[in-house]
Amino acid sequence: MASWPSTRDPKGPMKRSIGILNKQKIQSQDADGLPESGKRFADGSRYKIEIPSVEGPAAFKTVIDEAKKHKLIIHRISQGSGIMLQTDEEIKQMVAMGKKEKIEVCLFVGPRAAWDIGKQVSASAGVIASPTLRGGDQLRFALEDVINGVNLGLRSVLVGDLGLLKVLGDAKRKGDLPKDLILKTSVAMVCNNPATAALLEDLGASTLNLATDLSLQQIAAIRSQVDVPVDIYVEGPDDFGGAVRHYETPDLVRVASPIYLKFTLRNSPGLYPSGAHIQGLVESTARERVRRAAISKAILDRYGFKK
Repeated sequence: MASWPSTRDPKGPMKRSIGILNKQKIQSQDADGLPESGKRFADGSRYKIEIPSVEGPAAFKTVIDEAKKHKLIIHRISQGSGIMLQTDEEIKQMVAMGKKEKIEVCLFVGPRAAWDIGKQVSASAGVIASPTLRGGDQLRFALEDVINGVNLGLRSVLVGDLGLLKVLGDAKRKGDLPKDLILKTSVAMVCNNPATAALLEDLGASTLNLATDLSLQQIAAIRSQVDVPVDIYVEGPDDFGGAVRHYETPDLVRVASPIYLKFTLRNSPGLYPSGAHIQGLVESTARERVRRAAISKAILDRYGFKK
């Protein structure tokens, strides 16, 4: 297996930066070493690129056009407003566009506690419940949302509730839902340690959205525990901490492959639930997310990560 350079190697790609820091007696690397992941996607690649918050066919077209402009391959787009807030025709359009461009289309399951009638999520300590489902009816509504999407050709859904993940995982195993249905966990259903990652994988998660504020060492520990791909924000939204980690992408790939590198925007308004009333913002932010992804891809290319 090829040995990829670490940004911590004093003879590696960032040797100039490290040399300057050393001259100023500034510690140039974290204390503990980081193991290189030998795990890969089925096609042998280490990383893939995901553009989140692609709210509808028009935004998807914007992403496709901008990716071609930057000569960037996008592997997955995800959407946050939910299956339930798109028409059947819009869903079918997105599925068809994804098939044509060979891009995975992942739509969020619609109901969630933050939009329900309860008050806990608006309390100071209640925001942690925002993507969960309240009661049996909401669980049924969520399952109906998935079934409707599947019937329209959708094969990837974004799940924000632990119980729903169990139901969907069991339904796949029993043949009630397609076995190729991808169950992607939401970043709001926090995965921030190896035990939680293992639990989500056992419940049926196909790909894990990790917490946005984990160190490389913490991410490496999770990777050693599970085999499914992980999804990590290289740039995160303000309401999830707003981390900007573009120069860490080489090490993220080294320690966490197979990894989906995700790009949203700091200093950007929320989009959910989306619609025509903010369509200009939806499309302009989609365009900029692709540009941000192209910036990180250039860093990866510069430091020798070709796939």
